[in-house]
Amino acid sequence: MTETASETEPAWPAAAQAVARWLEHGERLDTLLETRLRGLTGTERGRAQQLVLGVARHLGRIEAVLRRLVPRQPRPLARAVLVMAGAELITAGDGGGRPAKIVHHAVGQAKFLLSPSEVKLVNAVARKLAGVLAAQIEPSDRANTTEWAEFFSHPAWLVERWRGQFGDAAARALLAWNQTPGVMHARWRVAEAPPEWLRPTDWPGFFEVPAGRWVGLEPLLAAEKLYLQDPSTRLAVGLLAPRPGETVLDVCAAPGGKSLLIADAMQGGRVVAMDLPGARLARLRENLARAPAGVKTVLVEGDVRRLNADSFRAQGLPEKFSAVLLDAPCSNSGVIRHRVDVKWRLQPGDFARHARQQQELFVAAAWLVAAGGRLVYSTCSLDPEENERVVAAFLAVARDEFTLETQMLSRPPESGCDGAAAFLLTKNHA
Repeated sequence: MTETASETEPAWPAAAQAVARWLEHGERLDTLLETRLRGLTGTERGRAQQLVLGVARHLGRIEAVLRRLVPRQPRPLARAVLVMAGAELITAGDGGGRPAKIVHHAVGQAKFLLSPSEVKLVNAVARKLAGVLAAQIEPSDRANTTEWAEFFSHPAWLVERWRGQFGDAAARALLAWNQTPGVMHARWRVAEAPPEWLRPTDWPGFFEVPAGRWVGLEPLLAAEKLYLQDPSTRLAVGLLAPRPGETVLDVCAAPGGKSLLIADAMQGGRVVAMDLPGARLARLRENLARAPAGVKTVLVEGDVRRLNADSFRAQGLPEKFSAVLLDAPCSNSGVIRHRVDVKWRLQPGDFARHARQQQELFVAAAWLVAAGGRLVYSTCSLDPEENERVVAAFLAVARDEFTLETQMLSRPPESGCDGAAAFLLTKNHA
């Protein structure tokens, strides 16, 4: 019996099906990858995931070319095959005859996925696509927003916003940063020395995980010796500076990475993690269970804007806390390098919408801070509307009750890690 291409290489067709669904329905990529690639083995799943993420990363650039080559939009699966070929052409470069091999492979896969007429379309268009992409050069600093948006695969309105906020040089650097695959970082949690294959970084305790090391990584994760976490998360917890013996409240805690970082930093005390009921609480429970011995963890289900003192007393908790972290829901504009579909899901009005919710959460979280206590507000957004302006608006409402002590910003690519902002406020004694 002759094996088909899809049988000998399941990753490519599985990725094509996932891309087709994403193009047609706009599902969140993290959810889509979890459900659509579940049947693949570890290696094949990893390859399929990289194919899908490559499409999301470079979609704008590829489709700008395809619009000029294809007069009518093909059906989603044929479109998926073309954009996957385009993403591979961009990432593989033009050495060693790679473009011809990529086009040949895409046509071969199309024969098992598409109709004969669609295979002919893929064969003709993919060859032209390879030539056009190979001839493209990065737009100059003087290029207009449309050229930047197409080449760097970002919505034009977002490019224009960043140019206005950060200036052309910083905006261009950020766009280029977002187009490179995200580096996997891990935080080492135990006293013993980490394995030599973990690459040290500029951030104590954080290591870069080289590609192809998942087999060595799995037992370390299972033994809870490390936790996959971007170094940008250290900003908020560093400003909070949790102390041994304290009871620390993490208001918007799920999935729990910062709660665990707080617990590891304390080495003794209590971490109260709060979030809305829902599927994310399962991951939060798992992370709280990893807290070191000597740190007690408590999970509180609910919306901080709706809870009162009775809600905490019912679980034997204080009404006020010496340290409160509000890592607020945000646009995620600082983590596009890792969450590549964020740029396509964002809408211009999202920043103001998030800012309104952030302000409500800020006021509610502040009510839970004891006199002389610490409140850290943080986001993984780059946008001043969700950061500096939210803090300024809160301080205007709080009058003299709180003092802004310091702030820290991680702005890729200058920081070398994801984007984030963190602000430390102290509550003044009555």
